[in-house]
Amino acid sequence: MTTRTGTKINRLLRNWPRGTAATQTWLGSQGVNAKLAAWYVTSGWLRRFGPRAFAQAGDVVDWRGGLYALQTQLGLTVHVAARTALELRGLAHFVVQGTSRRVLLFSDRRERLPTWFRQRPWEARVEHRVFPLFTSRVEGSLTDLDCGGFHIALAAPERAILEEMASTRTNAEIEHAFRLMENLSMLRPQLTQALLEACTSVKAKRLFLASAERSGHSWISHLDPDRVDLGSGKRQLYRGGQFDPKYLITVPPSEELPDV
Repeated sequence: MTTRTGTKINRLLRNWPRGTAATQTWLGSQGVNAKLAAWYVTSGWLRRFGPRAFAQAGDVVDWRGGLYALQTQLGLTVHVAARTALELRGLAHFVVQGTSRRVLLFSDRRERLPTWFRQRPWEARVEHRVFPLFTSRVEGSLTDLDCGGFHIALAAPERAILEEMASTRTNAEIEHAFRLMENLSMLRPQLTQALLEACTSVKAKRLFLASAERSGHSWISHLDPDRVDLGSGKRQLYRGGQFDPKYLITVPPSEELPDV
């Protein structure tokens, strides 16, 4: 290996956080074309992580390190969302571990994740959805998570719970969302108000407000529901539930919520 080549690989590795994947797009920005990347693989510096994706030799890369590459190298809007964002902040009652764990990733715009990420056998069940839930970008609704050497973007709790409410389809999912709300006594009213006004899902907004009032959080008194479009008409969201006359939806009876 020439001194020049050695300097280039050393510089590359200095700029590449351990535990993360690297795309060929990013390698190219570092002066490493596809031919040189292949040579680094042959030489034992790198290993192939999938089509046009690489990892450092001997490095362990989980879904978070893959997501880092999507966000920082490819500029995708995909982020950790809904219940997963709350779990990573310690705001869930329990977290399923191993391959049974669901990791929810949402994108704000229509975008397809690269093959290497979609087909990777991650240690968790990673699910991606294109979910443009807000009419505009709300400052502060995404935050960073320190993964030890690198950061990934995830929904702030105020946004995550709205994403979770919008995602509910079954009684069990609505019950779980109501349980998650019980933990969110720290939500910021100003950010919450902005998100509610920008949210396009009437279901999410009604469930959010109904569950917040049931949980008795003090921050709800600082919200102005009159500025939030809650749609019109009654909606049966929770099958066989009790009717909330204020928000015109069916919700879980209090006794239906299991202790978890």
